[in-house]
Amino acid sequence: MDSKSIDRPYLVDCLQYANWSETIFAEMREGGVDAVHATIAYHENFRETVRNICEWNRLFRTYGDMIVHAKTARDIAFARESERTAILFGFQNPAPIGEEIELIELFCGLGVRFMQLTYNNQSLLASGYLETTDSGITRMGREAIAEMNRVGMVVDMSHSGELSTLQAIEVSNRPIAVTHANPASWRPTPRNKSDRVFSALSETGGMIGFSIYPNHLKDGSNCALDEFCRMVAGIADKYGVDMLGLGTDLCQDQPDEVVNWMRRGRWMRDESAGGSPAAKAAFPRQPDWFASNRDFRNIAAGLRSVGFSKANVDAIMGGNWMKFFKSAFGE
Repeated sequence: MDSKSIDRPYLVDCLQYANWSETIFAEMREGGVDAVHATIAYHENFRETVRNICEWNRLFRTYGDMIVHAKTARDIAFARESERTAILFGFQNPAPIGEEIELIELFCGLGVRFMQLTYNNQSLLASGYLETTDSGITRMGREAIAEMNRVGMVVDMSHSGELSTLQAIEVSNRPIAVTHANPASWRPTPRNKSDRVFSALSETGGMIGFSIYPNHLKDGSNCALDEFCRMVAGIADKYGVDMLGLGTDLCQDQPDEVVNWMRRGRWMRDESAGGSPAAKAAFPRQPDWFASNRDFRNIAAGLRSVGFSKANVDAIMGGNWMKFFKSAFGE
């Protein structure tokens, strides 16, 4: 076995929702990606989510020379040693569990390691960032967090409102994650996170995955690599490096109807509603320095160019997520 592939720093992306294919898996290997947190559910119910897991099992059988299902940090290390990319399952919405707390343990047993408490809207667990009123963590949400803490499933508050996010950090007895977002002070949008959230994450051992989805970037698709990396450096100066990672939110090769599914879900009937954030939705163009899994080297180079040491670049590119995974769901 090539020892060089084992000794190199970890490269972890803590959020993607690509149109998975042999091409994308090959690009992961070309880019040296050790682990990807892959969304396996948005608005799917229990049965539909199980079907998605079955489809992933087929992908693992078909492309077993490139990808492997991971449930622990040790699985990721094994994937790297065997020159494959580890896939971690996550939900962007608690819809698959419905009103049944027991399903959290069941899905954890099936390999789900992340669950957002809400995706944009009010859920049974918390308020999404698009709601007019953020009512915070619900009674069921507190029970769900306790159960996620017990079984080793990460609480993810990427699409949640401010109050809900802060309360989740307070309620959880394990550090939580915002797997894919940026600072609202840099790119003002309710989808990005406030200084209060960054501060609370840093004080409790949580993690932030910086997003490269254009809607979360200053100047959108035209955001420059240097601008992005200077934003990361500014956050590191304020809160330290230990909480920083990547969650690119890469949706490579997805057709536009998928983003409509994400935003409309099952409830929006008027697809042309004026002013709706879901109206005529389409995927934005990726910045030219990050279009696929082959491009992580650009980010690493950009971080070095703004003054990060090699050790800190290695931590942001994957080392911090690996430390978090070991405590979140086991070595």
